[in-house]
Amino acid sequence: MKSSKLPSLKKWRIAATVVAIAAGSAHAQAPESERIQRGEAIVATLNAGQPQPTLEALRGEFPFLADAIAGYALGEVWGRPVLDPRTRQLVTVSAFAAQGNLAYLKIHAGYALNLGVSEDELKEVVYLTTVHAGFPRAIDAAQALSELFAERRRDSARQ
Repeated sequence: MKSSKLPSLKKWRIAATVVAIAAGSAHAQAPESERIQRGEAIVATLNAGQPQPTLEALRGEFPFLADAIAGYALGEVWGRPVLDPRTRQLVTVSAFAAQGNLAYLKIHAGYALNLGVSEDELKEVVYLTTVHAGFPRAIDAAQALSELFAERRRDSARQ
């Protein structure tokens, strides 16, 4: 007859796994108001101290959605320390390029440029998109980036 008890080593591994999961999720267990504040600080960092217009527009009619974005997407996910902000932006631009979500691609490509990512690095991300999402998505992303680059050059020339 087999014993239903786990070997001692296996118990310790399970306990260690539970502790690691709990420690990793402590960031997520912060009070909602703290996560929202952290999210707003992240937006200010990414957007050169300015509020994010899309997020601010949501606050008027959809405050619960704005809080969810600030608290979860920004405060919890973006606030994790594993990836640096620059890498996080490159990954995000890649995801939006692959999805064909050009409005958010432009927003996050702008953040990437604010963080010191070069135009050439963003162009390389678009080139990689051809492999995973195809040429039509890459071409759309390239056009969106070209618009962003032109807008930023115009804004820079005005200053």
